[in-house]
Amino acid sequence: MATVGHIVSRTPASEVLSRAQQRAMLVPDCLVEARRIANTVISGWHGRRKRGIGENFWQFRPYSDGESMSRIDWRRSARDDHTYVRDREWEAAHTIWLWADLSPSMMYKSKLGTVSKESRALVLMLALAEILARSGERIGCPGIMEPVSARNAAERLATAIMLSPLAEGLPETGMIRSASDLVLIGDFLDPAEKIMDRLGPLARRGLRGHVVEIADPAEEVFPYSGRTEFTDPETGEKLTAGRAEVLREDYQRAYIGRRDTLGVTLRHLGWTFTPHKTDRPASEALVAVHTYLSGMPGRATHGGQL
Repeated sequence: MATVGHIVSRTPASEVLSRAQQRAMLVPDCLVEARRIANTVISGWHGRRKRGIGENFWQFRPYSDGESMSRIDWRRSARDDHTYVRDREWEAAHTIWLWADLSPSMMYKSKLGTVSKESRALVLMLALAEILARSGERIGCPGIMEPVSARNAAERLATAIMLSPLAEGLPETGMIRSASDLVLIGDFLDPAEKIMDRLGPLARRGLRGHVVEIADPAEEVFPYSGRTEFTDPETGEKLTAGRAEVLREDYQRAYIGRRDTLGVTLRHLGWTFTPHKTDRPASEALVAVHTYLSGMPGRATHGGQL
């Protein structure tokens, strides 16, 4: 996924080592920030609750003819003239897969952005893991961590990311079942058609998907002028423009067109699309995705942008 940026020439081995070291240093701070944001965004999001088989008491309700007498709570019924049944809660623990693009293009940060795209993606992913884990959901990361249901899921995910090998491109998803949700966070700068070649089959499999596009403000406004050298951070290819400002209109048309096409196509498939810039608070994107996830399991709530 190409973007504007600068890269220092390195051998492949030293590049891999450098990226691994940078990520190892970045993740702990992102986890701290993720927990801070999670605490400010919600005071507690309860999972989908309904009557069923479980261990926890949910409610008393009037006894109905035909129900088993063994379900009657005689102590509660003795308080007045009604007969009550003790219901237990069935917690519909759900598996939600979280993935963040950690390819070289995500390292980009201009003077207009407050953090790198990589940092913002990690914070959003870990903040979602923190919130969802509090709700009892199972959290996984394709190719990095199998789903777990634990209060420290965000911490375990952060550790798994630090220890995982570097990978580029969208993740493998063969292990994901159709009843799951998949949250993909990245810059998605490839052509929309190429991205949909990967995501379309997932939607047709029945996966509920949520795509968060992370962008640096400079990638949208193209604030460059004069002689400027652009470097693809993933291939190292360079482009030198004598007068960068003459490229602005065509560039913006292509950039916004790609985003619009991707968003419309995803929504037609029943997925959600949330564009987010790094000069905006991370909580904005977190609230948007969290709201979409709260609408499960109905697919009608996944069809638009906040």
